Amino acid sequence: MTENNSKITPFAFRKTMGLFATGVTVMLTEADSDLHGMTANAVSSLSLDPMMILICVKKGSRTAAMIQKANHFSINFLGAHQEALSNYFAGIKTGQKVDFQIEPWRLGKRLRDCLAAVLCAVSKITEGGDHWIVIGKVEDIYINEKPTEPLLVFGGSYHTLGAQPIAPAPDTWEPLSNIPQIFYDPWENQ
Repeated sequence: MTENNSKITPFAFRKTMGLFATGVTVMLTEADSDLHGMTANAVSSLSLDPMMILICVKKGSRTAAMIQKANHFSINFLGAHQEALSNYFAGIKTGQKVDFQIEPWRLGKRLRDCLAAVLCAVSKITEGGDHWIVIGKVEDIYINEKPTEPLLVFGGSYHTLGAQPIAPAPDTWEPLSNIPQIFYDPWENQ
């Protein structure tokens, strides 16, 4: 859109970041017996040892107030069949009937029929501009036995994979000579 950094606007930045395809999740948290959910794509794994994940929550939102009181939250990865659910938890009124169930899960709750979910204890909340960065220590994971296509967002619209992967991702952390390593850090061997 622009090569001149002085013309960068929040809208242009948001549009640019929208070109980074991500999965769609719903974060559920509970405080004082009040359950709340929020659609989010600002989610990332943070650490393997210890297992940690982060999610960004807008300051001043109801979710931000609740997460500061909560001990646990779950991040539920949505399938392509759950677009209406994503809109519901994003507060988007579509006129679609939204039918979902929330299941008890150890010390939290999760969405039934999601692709996967991660249950976290709130570890740290730190400032990040107009958002809070919520870091969670992973306490449990759920993987649906019958996974479906994931729900993705790209360019402000929902998408699915729509094609078979070119090659399967390696299921090992050992460096492989013939496959590019996404998570391999060459500095570890020096």
